[in-house]
Amino acid sequence: MNLKSSAAALAAMGLLVLSFNPANADTQCGGASWYALTSKTASGEPMRADKLTAAHKKLPFGTRLKVVNKRNGKAVVVRINDRGPFVKGRILDLSKAAARELGFIGAGHTEVCMQVLARP
Repeated sequence: MNLKSSAAALAAMGLLVLSFNPANADTQCGGASWYALTSKTASGEPMRADKLTAAHKKLPFGTRLKVVNKRNGKAVVVRINDRGPFVKGRILDLSKAAARELGFIGAGHTEVCMQVLARP
């Protein structure tokens, strides 16, 4: 099965398929993990594990992203309020609430695709 037919099969099951185009910086796929610190984020606001937030290395604070768990198709919208992750191969660190919505609390990490919905 090729990539195009795999995407069509997933779409037929009702799962969102995001393709990664290196020319489109608004869409990216890679690893994600979750964290629940009690300190301040890089944006200066307190880290709240119960909010739908995320850390990204470069996106401006306040950017809203749609994040889809590639393993189960679950999706969530998060707001960038911190910097990270600092582990090779990961593109996002998500709050515990976002990880719960995406269904990977127990695993600690998963593969995701993210799409920028709105920039500040």
